[in-house]
Amino acid sequence: MGRIRGQRELRQALLNSKDEKSGNASYPMTPIGLIRSCFSTRNGTPRQPMLVTTARASLVLSSKNVAAEALDGLSQYSHCWLIYVFHENTDLPGLWKQPPHKDFKAKVRVPRLDGGKMGVFATRTPHRPCPIGLTVAKVEGIQGATLLLSGADLVDGTPVLDIKPYLPYCDSVPGAIAPSWVKAGGDDDIIAMASVEFTEDFCLDLAKCWDTMGKLSLYSSWMEFQGLVKQVLSRDIRSLSQRQKPHNAILSALNEQYLNAPKDTSSDPLQQALENAENFDQTSVYAGADQSVLIDDKTEDAETSTFEKIERDDKVVYHLVLEGVDISYTLLEDGKVLIEGASLTKVLKPPASRDFDPRNWRHLFSNEA
Repeated sequence: MGRIRGQRELRQALLNSKDEKSGNASYPMTPIGLIRSCFSTRNGTPRQPMLVTTARASLVLSSKNVAAEALDGLSQYSHCWLIYVFHENTDLPGLWKQPPHKDFKAKVRVPRLDGGKMGVFATRTPHRPCPIGLTVAKVEGIQGATLLLSGADLVDGTPVLDIKPYLPYCDSVPGAIAPSWVKAGGDDDIIAMASVEFTEDFCLDLAKCWDTMGKLSLYSSWMEFQGLVKQVLSRDIRSLSQRQKPHNAILSALNEQYLNAPKDTSSDPLQQALENAENFDQTSVYAGADQSVLIDDKTEDAETSTFEKIERDDKVVYHLVLEGVDISYTLLEDGKVLIEGASLTKVLKPPASRDFDPRNWRHLFSNEA
């Protein structure tokens, strides 16, 4: 009886919280924890889970909201579902302030359709009426209040709302059908790159970076980290507008702030970027290059986190940031990716939880090798 009474009171409270104008009830939720991921920015974060199997992340539960015992038994499952918030969407402030779905765009441009539009509910775009994401990841282990994951497509700092175990007997649907354009791989995959190659300078640069970042990295060596870079760039991570106009220097304000923030180890520059992101006007940004150009891109994917700079020889150099390492690369005409340099833009922040030690993560993987 007590539980039924509690459910009635909750329903009544939600009904009382309805917006008087729209008549819609709101359901406030508090994240159970935050993701610490190898993907420092949206740029390069996979569009789908399990495409980059070498991706590593940890979910640290909030000690104020959820006890570590909530993870007991989850290690018996190979995979889990994560429900999370698309917290880096630049339209989030509008969603909170405007009437529900007032400026909601029913159709979005799809990268795999080369600009063709689909209804938002027929895609996995982060720009949704309710910016909630669902992904699956491999469970690698549990250390106290920290869940170790691989294969996740989550950017660093992602707030997680819930965890559910993956159940093969009902979550895997035999005979399920999807349109041909969503299938990854094969000759028809328009975002698959022909090959990924590393220059000698890149290997030397990365080895130097490793002297500083190695102790806090989720990877055991710079060679293992290089494997992550190769897998991420095996698909074209550029936005649709960049693919169509590769010589437009499109620069995300969030990515720019992350790269240019002072190297202060006492605070997390990524968190500072998130807190200040809404102060930037992303439709008019300068690219920090030898020949700086003013950008005025109001297209749907103008907020994408990739940035490029036009050098004097008119060569377009793209950048990817993984674990605080700025990786520069170029695209050759034959669809090959040439990775040319690496520099440490930030010193990695120590783990948010004392229970989590990156060395234990690396040890876990070395046992599987």
